[in-house]
Amino acid sequence: MLLLGIDIGTSAIKISVVDASTQRCIASYRYPEQEETPILTPKSGWAEQSPDTWWEHVQQALLRLNQKRLYDPLAITAIGIAYQMHGLVLTDQYGNSIRNAIIWCDSRAVEIGARAFEALDAATVLTSLLNSPGNFTAAKLAWIKSNEPAVYDQIYKVMLPGDYIALKLTGVVTTSISALSEGVFWDFKKNELSKALMDYFGFDRNMIPDIFPLFSEHGYLQKSVADRLGLKDGIPVSYKAGDQPNNALSLNVLKPGEVAATAGTSGVIYGISDELVHDPYSRINTFAHVNYTENDPIVGVLLCINGTGILNRWVRDQFGKDLSYEAINDLASEIPLGSEGLKILPFGNGAERILQNKIIGAQFVHLDLNRHQYKHVFRACQEGIVFAFRYGLDIMRENGMIPQIIRAGKTNLFLSGLFKDIFVNITNVPIELYENDGSVGAALGAGIGAGIFKSPEEAFRSAKPLEIIEPKKDLVIAYENSYQEWLTILNRQLI
Repeated sequence: MLLLGIDIGTSAIKISVVDASTQRCIASYRYPEQEETPILTPKSGWAEQSPDTWWEHVQQALLRLNQKRLYDPLAITAIGIAYQMHGLVLTDQYGNSIRNAIIWCDSRAVEIGARAFEALDAATVLTSLLNSPGNFTAAKLAWIKSNEPAVYDQIYKVMLPGDYIALKLTGVVTTSISALSEGVFWDFKKNELSKALMDYFGFDRNMIPDIFPLFSEHGYLQKSVADRLGLKDGIPVSYKAGDQPNNALSLNVLKPGEVAATAGTSGVIYGISDELVHDPYSRINTFAHVNYTENDPIVGVLLCINGTGILNRWVRDQFGKDLSYEAINDLASEIPLGSEGLKILPFGNGAERILQNKIIGAQFVHLDLNRHQYKHVFRACQEGIVFAFRYGLDIMRENGMIPQIIRAGKTNLFLSGLFKDIFVNITNVPIELYENDGSVGAALGAGIGAGIFKSPEEAFRSAKPLEIIEPKKDLVIAYENSYQEWLTILNRQLI
């Protein structure tokens, strides 16, 4: 019995086929293979992608993986979808996308969200929505209503990226409490779609899809699509979740106190709580986790840094275009801790929530043209990214989230020995690294939603850490000194 997982990333689509009996991936594919899906920036601070490009890439990835003949496509029994969070996808009554998606790192709606936060009373918003509307999905929809009224008038349904791909597969559009919470539409106190927010923005309730349990059958594969993709028609899409809740699921991070991390295009620490916590400044955000229910309100507390892997890629493109990431990591390791004074603020990918939605840009500070080389830039880049993680983790600690260990997939920046070393010593928290992949997590999520597994714990029972890395006291002290220098620079920018 096989399961298909689809991960709609910012850089690419990743798909995996998993054997339900062993919970092991037997085949996977990334599309595009080498290049990255572009982020369209019509104006400064804007970030868009085409939903139809995602759909085309999903199809290409699956067709090419089928051609490898590593499995029987007709043996796939359920489909799960993970997706980049907070995006806004708009469709007409025929299920067609009517404009590019406004994606997670777009900053155009910050002021709209801020005005709503004050108008609806900040304290009330935080205790009901747990977040400021900020530049999340609801505020992006309000931007469309205000700035593109002709587009707004065409809207039949509002959805997130994963909902759109499920729609293309099944012809049905659904949502979940978790999805609505990440769009900042959900009232946690009343456990319903927020009437106050919908009325404030003047949104029509009919634009919101029907609400289904996250682990449930959200629709069934259409015959025309099944024939085109070589799959069996009628199999369910039985799981849809944002990439960070999905990453936590795939690391078996489900219980209060457990914490997951990722370091891809963005960087995230995601901790689990059974309390409806909120940060008074909305610097970190709380969403319904994959196992949230009204009777057992398990939430994920999310710290996000937009400028993570995207900065690392930019640095490679500018200073080491012909080098592999492995070679860059080796060169960075030749430079001593602290990068001989060079500091990088990694905040060049839109409004940063941990900075209260300020846009300060990425910055190089204390660059010495007589001393610093490209190798210093490579190291200062990774140090700056982890310093941003530490800055955000301290905000989480202020809000009662104090991790004893952090689980992460051995992928992206966590492939770098230097990055791992900096991470554990600047946070002073051990990390466990797992064989982890968003598309594999989505496939196993599909197995839970389809009833193949009785519980999430059963689906991930075979997961074992590949590596455990502990902080070292002398390095914790040395990195703390370097971090305080970086923090002084950041604080000057925030005055």
